[in-house]
Amino acid sequence: MNIKSFSVVVVTFGLLFSSYASAHGIEQHQAGEIVKPNFSHVLPDVPGKSLTAVEVIYPAGAASPSHTHAPSSFIYAYVVEGEITSQVAGQPERTYKAGESWYEDPGAHHVVSRNASKTAPAKLLAVFIVDTKDTQLTIPDSKK
Repeated sequence: MNIKSFSVVVVTFGLLFSSYASAHGIEQHQAGEIVKPNFSHVLPDVPGKSLTAVEVIYPAGAASPSHTHAPSSFIYAYVVEGEITSQVAGQPERTYKAGESWYEDPGAHHVVSRNASKTAPAKLLAVFIVDTKDTQLTIPDSKK
């Protein structure tokens, strides 16, 4: 296979994966993490609120750009696999291991979120309690 044919195969595969990912709610952010919807349900006893969970998968060395979340969102984050370094503005940077968790208050500025390892993957489950009308859960600083 020559270089031109190989390039066509790579580009075609990338377009097919992007189409599949978009159709299945998978987001690949620019810095390398993969965000997959896990669960979402309107809370019947709390008018106007929903509970939404997403898996955030960090390949080795991957990171998220600094960001905030929907203004109404309270977030509980649980490390499922590996180690994740996190920092919310005004708090110290901390590395969480599998089985550990933290929370973020509404409006918190998440300045650091990355895989602590350059060689092993990491994964967290982020659970949002959010206004049902807030459909964009993460707002990168670059889009403010």
